[in-house]
Amino acid sequence: MTTGVRRRMGVEERRQQLIGVALELFSHRSPDDVSIDEIAAAAGISRPLVYHYFPGKQSLYEAALGRAADELAGRFLEPLEGPLGARLLRVMGRFFDFVEEHGPGFSALMRGGPSVGSSKANAMIDGVRQAAYEQIISHLGVQDPSARLELVVRSWVSLAESTALIWLDGRRIPRSELEMQLVHDFAALAAVSAAYNQEMAGVVLRVLSQEPVDGPFGDLLTRLSTLAPSVLTVPPQRRP
Repeated sequence: MTTGVRRRMGVEERRQQLIGVALELFSHRSPDDVSIDEIAAAAGISRPLVYHYFPGKQSLYEAALGRAADELAGRFLEPLEGPLGARLLRVMGRFFDFVEEHGPGFSALMRGGPSVGSSKANAMIDGVRQAAYEQIISHLGVQDPSARLELVVRSWVSLAESTALIWLDGRRIPRSELEMQLVHDFAALAAVSAAYNQEMAGVVLRVLSQEPVDGPFGDLLTRLSTLAPSVLTVPPQRRP
């Protein structure tokens, strides 16, 4: 609500205001559908004044993208305390909070939006993925991750991203189920890798030894055990 008196802002303060206004608009509609005129009107300034601070919509979009990327990377921060399954579930809760708050903006962030092909935008997106990867590695307590562990973690980060993008298109699966499922997906990816590699097996066994029966990973084992009688049978051609 305005008072009719326009307060004069410093250069950096005005830039930050415009970034915030643009990010808010991009959170509800695709950046391609938001005009400079709309951003100017929402900020309470003229169109030429927007161009005084940003040379064009692309540069303003990239600035908003940078703020969103920093915020999203921060959602993966979690104290290194307690069972891993519970930590990952809290991370997924904050991740989907961001996805819900910034729907179209999140899609634009991950798909490039009007910055498709921009090396700066791509670097920011890669920065979010790298920050998520480094956080998960730190939670696993591994100093020098193997190629297999890196593959598991990066694949999981990519899966979380693609799952959120698909979920936004209709939200046909309850969010809480997807959050838990993604934590289960991490355990499944790690377990499959452990079946092929002794080092990965050591990581998985160490993590599972610290998990409570009623935690997310314990829940997965319970769910799988109900399938065991009908699924885990050896096909006739494989029997000795």
